[in-house]
Amino acid sequence: MGIISAIQQRLGGDAVITPGPAMDPYLSERRGLFAGRPARAVVRPADTGAVAAVMELAAAHGVGVVPRGGNTGLCGGAAAADHSDVVILSLERLNRIRRVDADNFTLTAEAGCLLSDLQAAAAESGRLFPLSYAAENDCQIGGNLATNAGGMNVLRYGNARDLALGLEVVLADGRIWDGLRSLRKDNSGYDLKDLFIGAEGTLGIITAVTLKLFPPVRERATAIVGLDSAEAAVSLFGRLRADSGDTITSCELMGREPLSLAITHTPDCHEPLAASYPWYLLVDLTSSATGAGLAQRLEQALSGAMRGMGDYRIAADPAMAADFWRLRNSIPGAQKGAGASIKNDVSVPVADIPAFIDAASSAVIDACPGVRPCPFGHIGDGNIHFNLTRPTAMTDAAFLAQWAPLTRRVHDIAMAYAGSFAAEHGVGQLKPQEVARLKSPVEQDLMRRLKTALDPDDRLNPGKVVPPADGPPSAG
Repeated sequence: MGIISAIQQRLGGDAVITPGPAMDPYLSERRGLFAGRPARAVVRPADTGAVAAVMELAAAHGVGVVPRGGNTGLCGGAAAADHSDVVILSLERLNRIRRVDADNFTLTAEAGCLLSDLQAAAAESGRLFPLSYAAENDCQIGGNLATNAGGMNVLRYGNARDLALGLEVVLADGRIWDGLRSLRKDNSGYDLKDLFIGAEGTLGIITAVTLKLFPPVRERATAIVGLDSAEAAVSLFGRLRADSGDTITSCELMGREPLSLAITHTPDCHEPLAASYPWYLLVDLTSSATGAGLAQRLEQALSGAMRGMGDYRIAADPAMAADFWRLRNSIPGAQKGAGASIKNDVSVPVADIPAFIDAASSAVIDACPGVRPCPFGHIGDGNIHFNLTRPTAMTDAAFLAQWAPLTRRVHDIAMAYAGSFAAEHGVGQLKPQEVARLKSPVEQDLMRRLKTALDPDDRLNPGKVVPPADGPPSAG
C-alpha cells in the first residue's frame, strides 16, 4: 500500500488532497520564488494524533513532510524544496482554542489558530495577547512560533519565543512530546520548547502552545514624527523611552521613499505632516492603567526633543492613529506598485542602524545605479527591512537577476555590524547557503548535530534552515 492510500485509510479521505486543482492553492508561495513545487499530496489532519500518524507513515514510506501554516512566510519555508519527495501537512484544521485561563494569564491553543482569533479570545477574557503584525488575519500561531515571529510589539513584549510557556510537538518518528506547561518557573532540565521555536518545522511539528497573556491596554497614545536623519530617529527613540516612563510599545522607522510608495499606491494613505521629511518615526505608548496621561507624556517628550526633529502630530483619536499605522502597514504591498523589489530582513544593534543604512544604501547604489532603497522597520529592536525597489529605467526581470549579489552586499554589511541576515522571517529555503557562508563552523556543526539527533533521516521539512555539510557557500 502506498503512503497516500495508507494516510487515507488512517485519517479518512477528506483529510487528503491529491494533485489537481484542489491542491493548487497549497502550492502557492508568498513571493512566488518557490511556487508550484510538486508534492505527493496535501494532508489535513484534524488533531495531534492524526499528525503523529502522518509522521509514522512518512517514516515507514521514506517520504518527507513539509508543515504548512498560514503561508505568510517570505523564505519558502512552507513550500517543497526542489526535487524533494514530500507530502504537505496543512495545520489548518488544528484550529481549536483549548483553554483560556484568565487568572493564570495563559491561553492554550492549537497550531492552526489564526493569530487574530487568539487576540480576540484573549480580549473576550479581559486579557491581551500582544503578538501583532500586518498578516495577523492570515497567519497561524504554529507558523509564528516556527519562525519566532516578531512584529510590532517586540520592544515591549518580546518575540513569539518570549510569549510561549509550553508546547506540544510531534517528533519525526511520530512520538508526541506533551510540554504544554503553564509555569513561569521550571528549571527541571533542558528547556526543550526552545529547540522547536524558530526551527521552522525541521526538528518537530508544533501542534499546540500555551501562551502568556497580559492585562488589556486601557490607554494609548500614538504620534508620527518627521526627522532630518536616521541618527535623529535613534536619539529620539532613546529619549522617548526614558521620558515616557518606558511605556513605548512600538517604535517604527520609515524612510521617505517607502512612505511615498505607500501614499502613491495605497488608498486612504495620505501625507501625515504638512511638510516632507527624510525620515519618520511612528510611536505607540500604551498602559494598562486608566488615567496614565500618555498623550501628555508624549507631548512633553516630543516638545522637548527638537534636535533633528521637524514636526510631529499626536493622534487625536483612534481613527487618526489607524491612519498613521495604515501608512506603515501598507509599505510592503505598496512596493509592488513601483515594480519588482528585493526584500532584506536584517537586524543590527539599535545604535548602528544609521551607519548600517548609510553603508548598505551606498553599496547597493554603487552596484545597481538608480536602485531605490526602501528602509523601514522596528527601530526599537534593530530589525530593519532593507528592501530595494528596482530602478525606474530597468525591467523587473533585469533587476531580479541581481538578487543574489545585491542581497550578499546587504548581508555582509549587516554582519559587519554584528547583526543578522535573518531577523524575523527565518531562513526557509531562501537562505541556507547564507547560513553556510556567514555562520561560524561551530554554529553550523551544532545545528547539524541537533538536526541529526531529532530527525536523522531528514524527514521534517527537508532542504530548509540547515545547509548541507558539503554545500558550496553562495548568496541565498
